[in-house]
Amino acid sequence: MLVLTRKVGERILVGDDIVITVLDSRGDGVRIGIDAPRGVKIQREEVVRAVTEANAEAAAAAAGGGPDGSGDDAEARLRRALGDLDQSRETPDAPSR
Repeated sequence: MLVLTRKVGERILVGDDIVITVLDSRGDGVRIGIDAPRGVKIQREEVVRAVTEANAEAAAAAAGGGPDGSGDDAEARLRRALGDLDQSRETPDAPSR
């Protein structure tokens, strides 16, 4: 891995047609701009990882086994994730269905 120190406004050239520009630096974050041809994919690693995990969970749920092996539907998994496992509770003012 090449590690470089750059100041705001300075650029890094990657190959002949990709330019990375340091736009701003605040606290622990750095804003960069990337100028690249349309055919070059530029993606944030954490977004790619989240989409991959969501796709794997959806595929497992579609196959009948949720990510925890329970085979629950999406609503049940969401309720469990939110900590509302008692689905029978209703507030006194809530209309009945």
